[in-house]
Amino acid sequence: MDMDDLMPPPRKDGALAQLLAEDLDRLSLTELDARIAALEGEVARTRAKRAGATAFRSAADSLFKR
Repeated sequence: MDMDDLMPPPRKDGALAQLLAEDLDRLSLTELDARIAALEGEVARTRAKRAGATAFRSAADSLFKR
């Protein structure tokens, strides 16, 4: 069984959906720059977490000789 099978599907009403639906027209240039910086930081954090999970899975796979 794949670990992804154990995870619930992403919620359509979650934080990501709210973020994507947010009206950007009301934001100033400074606020847009801050939003971009925050999102780039979140992308970096997510990529680091993914890299760690990939390394962990690779180590587990080699241990159990999948």
